[in-house]
Parts: sequence; C-alpha cells; structure tokens
Amino acid sequence: MAREDLLVSPDESGVRIDRYLTGVLSGTSRSQIQRLIKDGKVTIAGEAVSANRIVKAGEAIAVEIPAPVSPRPQPEDHNLDIVYQDADLIVVNKPAGMVVHPAAGHAEGTLVNALLHEVDDLSGIGGELRPGIVHRLDRGTSGLMVVAKNDRAHLELSRQFHDREVEKEYIALVWGVVQAGKRIDLPIGRDPADRKKMSAKARRARSAVTRITAALQMEGVTLIHVAIATGRTHQIRVHLSEIGHPIVGDGVYGGLRRRVAGDLRPLLALDRPFLHAGRLAFVHPTDGRKMEFEAPLPHDLQLVLDQILPEDYERSTS
Repeated sequence: MAREDLLVSPDESGVRIDRYLTGVLSGTSRSQIQRLIKDGKVTIAGEAVSANRIVKAGEAIAVEIPAPVSPRPQPEDHNLDIVYQDADLIVVNKPAGMVVHPAAGHAEGTLVNALLHEVDDLSGIGGELRPGIVHRLDRGTSGLMVVAKNDRAHLELSRQFHDREVEKEYIALVWGVVQAGKRIDLPIGRDPADRKKMSAKARRARSAVTRITAALQMEGVTLIHVAIATGRTHQIRVHLSEIGHPIVGDGVYGGLRRRVAGDLRPLLALDRPFLHAGRLAFVHPTDGRKMEFEAPLPHDLQLVLDQILPEDYERSTS
C-alpha cells in the first residue's frame, strides 16, 4: 500500500475531488479514483470524503493506493518492423497507436509486448514493465526508436540522450505557413489547468528547444522537418501549438479542424497527429560507430499527403 500526500494549490481549487485526483495522479482513471474514494482510501483531515467533494486551496489530501498488480508483460506477435538489430541494441519503426510500455489501461498491445516476442535479452534496467526502453514516442506518433539489449548499452544510450548527443528528426504537417530555420526555445511542464497535457506556461518547466530544419509550404499547411535537442513529453506538439501552428490531426493541442478548404479535405481522414520520427542517429554504445537510420512516412500519412501535394511538387523541389 502506497500513500500519496497532496496539497491543493490555488489554481486547482474549486473542482470535484475525483476530477482533481485524476489530474494529479498519473496513470489513474477517474473510475479508479472513484473506487478509492468509495473504499474510504481518500481522506481530508482524517475524514473520508465523497466523490463530489469540492477541493479548496491549502487542503491536504491523503490517498492510499493499493500496490499495483503488475504481471510480467507477455510476448505478443505484432509483426514489429525491425530496422536493425545486433547483440547490444535493436532499432524499430513503431507504428502509430502503439503505447511504448505497459501502464494503467494498457497492459497489452505495447511495444514492450512486441519486443518480448522478438528478443529475449532486453536490458533489465527499466524493470519488468520497461525492459530495454531508453526513450519514448507518444502513442499517436510513429517512427524510429532504439532499445537496449543489455545494461551496458542501456546506460550508454541513456547518457547520450541525457547529454543531447542523439540526433532526432521528425516530419510533421502543420496548419499555416512556417519558415525553415525557425528556433523555438520554450520551457515545458505540466499544464496547470489539465494535468494530462503539457504546456509552455507551466510554473515548473524544463528547458526545451525545437528547430524547423526544412519546410514545404502549401495552401493552408506546411510540411516541415523538425529537429529536437531535448526530449520533453509532447515537446514538438506543444511548441508548434504555442507558435500558432499546431500539428494537423492533433486533437489535444488544437490541430483539429471541422471545416477546411476543399483541397485539404483529405486531412479530415486523419485519426492521429501527422507526426513521424523519420530519422535517428547515435553512437553505437560498444564500438563507437555512428549509427544513422531513416524511416519513410507510414501509409496513412503518405496517403493524405499525396492527395494534397501540389501537382508540380517534384519539379519545384528537384
């Protein structure tokens, strides 16, 4: 049994306690929180509360959380796209819709489940739920990831990510006109109004830098290449939204449009953000070789892009 002690801030005052706890306790659903409240596991000043209790600034809330039952993830065959593999690491092209590792509500169908089907020697540093995982991609983002197959490789790859030595480049389609060469330097932290989102307006934020390295401007949208020096949660999505150019299809950060010009109607078929990790480069953790990988746009993104590209695209970019 674990205990969480929380202090309600002025910004969080005035909401139902079940909504408040769902926002501040990561990995929990509202139904799980309501079950804890019903079982008397949520108290204020030692007294159990009801789910519709309104929290007030300065109140101390105690939450007793039962130890999670986390069975070891089971191998699952998901026809994983393996780009490269050796004794130290494996590089995969993650499909959109796949969560990286098991968590509340996602015990199956994750990248970890798929990896366990392909290899049996992943690094144990991440624990049973995150074996070999060095970095992450959002569920809705497709593209390249490197995974460690032993602890030595895990430590060295983690160091390279921490020291910003890994080159990561993404392809995104954004609303509006964006120029190549733009640098976005905005710190990112948990959104004070919505704990499931990230924001550049958070009081507790960490530095984040995003660069637009290439841009193809079309009528109403721009296809861009984005390089990131940092790897904050939702970084690219937040930064592009903050400068007024959210990623097409990103419903969390303002990228959905109900009405668009006729030429852009194919974009309404997207069911996820138009964001793909297309290039990954790092130094091999054992022999020091420069490793560089590229993954083309997946079918769903390429399909909508082909429908909106100008007819003279090849000539204008050759």
